[in-house]
Amino acid sequence: MTSQAAPARHRDLGLTDWEYEQVEDRLGREPNGLELAVFSLMWSEHCAYKHSRKLLRRLPTEGPAVVMGPGENAGAVDVGDGLAVAFKVESHNHPSAVEPFQGAATGVGGILRDIFAVGARPIAVLDSLRFGELDSARSRYLFDGAVRGIGHYGNSIGVPTVGGEIYFERAYEQNCLVNAMCVGIAPRERLIRSAAAGPGNVVVLFGALTGRDGIGGASVLASAELSEEDESKRPSVQIGDPFEEKKLLECSLELLEAELLVSLQDLGAAGLSSSASEMASKGAVGVDLEVDLVPLREQGMEPFEVMISESQERMLCVVEPERLDEVLAVCDRWEVRASAIGSVTGSGRLRVFAGGELAGDMPVTALVDECPLYDLEPAAPADRTGPPQNLPDHRDPGETLLALLGAPNLASKRWAFEQYDALVGSRTVRRPDEADAAVLLLAPDSESGPAIAVAIDGNGRRTACDPYVGAVEAVLECARNLACVGAEPLGLTNCLNFGNPKKPAVAWQLERAVEGLADACRALGVPVVGGNVSLYNEGGGGPIHPTPVVGMVGRLPDATRAAGIAFREDGHAIALVGPFEPALAGSELDKHWGRLADGLPQIDLAAQARALAVVREAVRSGKLASAHDVSDGGLACALAECCAAGALGARVEWDATGVEPLPLPAPSDVRLFGEAPGGVVVSGPPAAIAELAETAGDTPVLTLGTVGGNTLDIQVFAATLRVLVEDLATAREGALPNLLS
Repeated sequence: MTSQAAPARHRDLGLTDWEYEQVEDRLGREPNGLELAVFSLMWSEHCAYKHSRKLLRRLPTEGPAVVMGPGENAGAVDVGDGLAVAFKVESHNHPSAVEPFQGAATGVGGILRDIFAVGARPIAVLDSLRFGELDSARSRYLFDGAVRGIGHYGNSIGVPTVGGEIYFERAYEQNCLVNAMCVGIAPRERLIRSAAAGPGNVVVLFGALTGRDGIGGASVLASAELSEEDESKRPSVQIGDPFEEKKLLECSLELLEAELLVSLQDLGAAGLSSSASEMASKGAVGVDLEVDLVPLREQGMEPFEVMISESQERMLCVVEPERLDEVLAVCDRWEVRASAIGSVTGSGRLRVFAGGELAGDMPVTALVDECPLYDLEPAAPADRTGPPQNLPDHRDPGETLLALLGAPNLASKRWAFEQYDALVGSRTVRRPDEADAAVLLLAPDSESGPAIAVAIDGNGRRTACDPYVGAVEAVLECARNLACVGAEPLGLTNCLNFGNPKKPAVAWQLERAVEGLADACRALGVPVVGGNVSLYNEGGGGPIHPTPVVGMVGRLPDATRAAGIAFREDGHAIALVGPFEPALAGSELDKHWGRLADGLPQIDLAAQARALAVVREAVRSGKLASAHDVSDGGLACALAECCAAGALGARVEWDATGVEPLPLPAPSDVRLFGEAPGGVVVSGPPAAIAELAETAGDTPVLTLGTVGGNTLDIQVFAATLRVLVEDLATAREGALPNLLS
């Protein structure tokens, strides 16, 4: 039974009374203070996924290219030539809402460590960001701080930030989303797993000193709703040092290349508690740690503080005793602190010693494998309407287009990405805003040859309208972005950002979104190799929009044929490829009208998969000049982006060709600004577009018009849109700087 003194203690640490009783049952006694702290973090939502783990079993995880799947620090896929690409996306939402600069910076640092913990050299970072509307001082503060934090860490360590997305919605006012994705590359045989092995082997901690910063940080903040008292949590946010991480990265890769390590694990949320217990669990062994051997930044730290500190830039490895001196010598050469702090045992227990005395003794299976898992109690919400906005009906279509291009969600994010170095590392072929996906050469410093494409996508607004369809669309959007540069997807990682899962409406959103992800991945044959779940993203203003973010990696045989978005030559033909059936429901225009649709049109996944293959092969042929998917703002905005990127106009008609992709004639605003998955705007020589139409099978290819002039002219039924290309570019480029000034 629970003691009378314990309830307040365990509740303060986030454990329910029932969970505390389970801890007592696993131990056969009451936990002491250190043990309770460790259990509270290991059984937190952030570490244990106790409200989502059952759902995640529905995702497909196997595929011919998979080298590492879920359960490791990062997933990895085979990209040929003896190489593997490791990648993962994770959230740092709650720390960033408290301290945006350090929260975002350490989010980048953490995801970098996940990549080199499996033996891969990080070669690219992408980010997916969500904030409140920019008329809010708080949102502007969070946005500015997060962008600076990402730029500071990535630029300092020398890893390019090559892509991402940024959205602004009222639903993210209290809880911003900062999701970071990292991609790394390694010889396939050099990849290493994190399972501890070999009783008698030495456990070595190397990297930065351990301090009180970050104690209870990510794991506690990410397991509860934030409130007006967030300011008091500022000390819980970790402090990052990218220069320390650079040394740690190079040291780790040298240790792996020399085959000096049995296993390797980064220290993230819950610090030594999670890294040691997870390594032991995967290897079915035990670990003994001596906290007095841990190098400290602050004196007087209690043993439980050492165990749960989330100080950054630290790694834990297992080393054979006879190789220990070699490991310490490599660390010394890189000026990285390294200390033997424990050993692998056959006990199946995590034992913590302080001053030679046993300070904690916990079964590894109880910490990692026997965390209580909960079934959700989903129920669809009754009301999904949004507040009225400021864009009236019946506006001139040209004015509507300029208003949408100047809206924060559609405006150029140049203000942000110019703070990032996209070229360091000499692999980047396509930079942000040049193409729908970033393209990175497998062999650096070459001008051609095989490459990978990476993208990250999500749309909380559309997922709020329909969690299932919104999640499907996120997968399709990412795959379509890869297809536009000629890449075939090999694997997917995800970050599921939702509110409080104990609330029926949020549980319904989460369950439906996971079903959508699973169905879309199966239809496209794309396995999920890893990911992250971030729950309790809500405060006084209610939950965020349900926001499943997906990152995808694909391969293309020739980087020189990766298409950009810009129209390139007068006289080129323009076509719309794919099963594109636009609707205003869930669109950016609908948002400006203050509506949040109750549902979205269903999707023919088989038709979408066929269209992706058509676009991918057309780009790989090298005959297309450009390819750009239709997404936020619909066809008119996609055409405007192609015109602005190439400083060329276009003349387009949608209803005069005799080809009707829609089942019934639609109003002009639906065709101009309606949104739906499936559409890709391509351009190229007329003969190439004609050949594409002949070879596309049952995938629609609708010739729309011609590149040329200095205006974008669109004729849809009786509506005519005519805007100078210069005005399109001004609306897109000037919006964010003006809103932030």
